[in-house]
Amino acid sequence: MTTGVRRRMGVEERREQLIGVALELFSHRSPDDVSIDEIAAAAGISRPLVYHYFPGKLSLYEAALRRAAEDLAGRFVEPHEGPLGARLLRVMGRFLAFVDEHGPGFSALMRGGPAVSAGGAYAQEAVSTTNALIDSVRQAAYDQILAHLGVTDPPARLELVVRSWISLAESTALIWLDGRRIPRAELELQLVHDFAALTAVSAAYDPEMAELLRTILAAEPSDGPFAELIERLVALAP
Repeated sequence: MTTGVRRRMGVEERREQLIGVALELFSHRSPDDVSIDEIAAAAGISRPLVYHYFPGKLSLYEAALRRAAEDLAGRFVEPHEGPLGARLLRVMGRFLAFVDEHGPGFSALMRGGPAVSAGGAYAQEAVSTTNALIDSVRQAAYDQILAHLGVTDPPARLELVVRSWISLAESTALIWLDGRRIPRAELELQLVHDFAALTAVSAAYDPEMAELLRTILAAEPSDGPFAELIERLVALAP
């Protein structure tokens, strides 16, 4: 039989609960539009108790941002088995699923976080924190892609290709969120094709990149995403 007495949470457990509640709210609305009162109500506690665990909404937002950044970076982790095209397609599937689930929060993250009314050094610190989190996600994605390519010391053109592709995936996702006018599965495939296209253009200028592309394509099955791109391009030729 239950007594109706609510179990008291420990400090870390309560902090984790508040981060989870805030992340859920920020995932559906801009962080600027979510109040501390709403966070408190969703967590089933009083407004003063929220301030007991976090100095303000910005600190809670940053904690939620860290959790989201860790989740997003984890979406790029993929076993190094099978053709590269199929691996990248699974990665893009998880990446766009995150974007789809956390639209407003993802937009706020990539656009520098919520507006900071306080100004001065406090505002600058908030921007620096957000930028550092964004950079950590980008670096994690970059490291994962290089690992899939089996490269530890990338030449300049390969670094340019991988970092450009990561930036392209971010900007594409932000544009897609405004209306979601392209089916998500099609966009996932297009982003994988974008990686192949960037690599191919670079290979046209650099023998080292050309050799890397040959290695990638040699392991690509006839029904893989890279092979599909080649078929589509050949069909366009006059």
